[in-house]
Amino acid sequence: MTDSAGYTGADLFTDALESYGVDYVFGNPGTTELPILEAIGESDLEYRLGLHEDIAVGMAAGYAQRRRYHAHHDDSVTPVGVANLHIAPGLAHGLGNLYAAKVAGAPLVVTAGNHSTDFRHEEPILSGRLADMARQFCKWSDEVLDVAALPTMLRRAFRVAMTPPTGPVFLGLPLDVTMSETDADPERLGPIPNAGSGDPAQLERAAELLAEAESPVLVVGDGVARSGADAVAAAVELAEATGARVHGEILASEIDFPTDHEQWVSYLPASEEAVSMLLDTDTIVFAGCSTNTTLTRHEEPLVDADATCIHLGDDAWQVGKNQPADAAVIGDPGLVMQGITERVQGKLSDGAVEDRLDDVAEVKELVETKLSGYGEGDENGDDPRASKAQLVDAMERVAGDAAIVDEGVTSKYAMLTRWELAPEQYISNKGGGLGYGLPAAVGAAVAEEQRDDPRDVVGFIGDGSYQYYPHSIYSAARYDLDLTVVISDNRNYRILKDNTLDLLGGDEDDHEFVGMDFEPGVDLVGNAESHGARADLVETPDAIEDALADALERDGPDVLDVLVHD
Repeated sequence: MTDSAGYTGADLFTDALESYGVDYVFGNPGTTELPILEAIGESDLEYRLGLHEDIAVGMAAGYAQRRRYHAHHDDSVTPVGVANLHIAPGLAHGLGNLYAAKVAGAPLVVTAGNHSTDFRHEEPILSGRLADMARQFCKWSDEVLDVAALPTMLRRAFRVAMTPPTGPVFLGLPLDVTMSETDADPERLGPIPNAGSGDPAQLERAAELLAEAESPVLVVGDGVARSGADAVAAAVELAEATGARVHGEILASEIDFPTDHEQWVSYLPASEEAVSMLLDTDTIVFAGCSTNTTLTRHEEPLVDADATCIHLGDDAWQVGKNQPADAAVIGDPGLVMQGITERVQGKLSDGAVEDRLDDVAEVKELVETKLSGYGEGDENGDDPRASKAQLVDAMERVAGDAAIVDEGVTSKYAMLTRWELAPEQYISNKGGGLGYGLPAAVGAAVAEEQRDDPRDVVGFIGDGSYQYYPHSIYSAARYDLDLTVVISDNRNYRILKDNTLDLLGGDEDDHEFVGMDFEPGVDLVGNAESHGARADLVETPDAIEDALADALERDGPDVLDVLVHD
């Protein structure tokens, strides 16, 4: 047993985190983590308790996503979330949101304690192959087997998490490693490189193809927003230089292009028919895309085989993945788009760009007409509940500048089509598995609290999603976070009903919708209050604005359960 007065692996762990600019560790504690917790208690790090490991991972990921935006404007910010989980079952609990963090590209360092390396042959309880469990959801997954390796592996973990394409890493920390004495120091982290400006030959090829195009379309993915505000501005410059029509990729979960720009048309819906129509053109640029396909298999290709495709992004795996690439540029999306813009400007006349913009305006008018009623639902004069459109419109009027963390699921597209969201304002659950949005909203509130001029944080959460981890609210209350959660409450898993109709056909009366309704309903107000928040039930559209304004005016966590109809 190590002398408690000695400098241990756990002490080195916390010193390394502090030297790398980490302020918080999110976690749920256990016996194999006790040396780490003891060291945190003696450090300047702050521990943020989640009542479930998946909550801890979700908080760390939401924190990292908001801090990444802050880092775009402040080089001193380290945009990494750190989570410490409890051995095999705890890591298993956290895998849902580790997956969500992977798809969202959230830079995370996830650790978990483990049994001592010389004890595992006895197969004590809680045992498991931790690194193997986490590997499929991480950029790198490993275990520190000797305290001498700890400084290098910690440095590597942070560098891998932050180097584009960003994402989670995992390190197992056995008890004998965290309790062993060491005289090592943390290794310096060093600067993190961007993904570069791209192959000049491919940049030139992309510019030539755009100059030759008849009606180019630019599809922006979340890799653009992750690269920073300058990358979003570069997307605008490329669109303006080429007269391209602009769409957000399917399941876009950040603001990759200003939605009030005249060339912005829409996010691509996860509908084969709609996507095929919108991408029926001669030339398409896919910039920083990753989730740009439908939820279930599509019968026909989403992009015509004869279309010219230009792919760019910092993730080589995504470049040319689902469509052939006639030009392929690996690099920072912003720098790559700047390079293409510089090369294409001399190849296109003002008249050619104007002709393209006329086509954009025509398509935009058609799409806006089609989307104008989105979220209004079925007209029923006897139903006192708000439509999703009414809820979103009221939220925009009251909280138009708030930082939004969204897992509204079927309410998401009402928000995306009706709210003129700005870059760095919005993150959503990109992975699709429920239970990310509410913990991520708590983590985002922690991140905003660190700013001199924090934004209001609003979690926009469907009632089905909220009920995955309602005890996330405990963490917000425990740390007195300024967070407002708006529950879009239709008392059912509406997304599954919609998908049933898409997959199996027929009308709603043709299906039993097994397990998709919350009957009896859950008292979400009482639940939120039991976890320490203020909470209100909002039953009519005209009560939404006052309730939200009051919640935003107050400090601390508020939950509004807003009844909506389908």
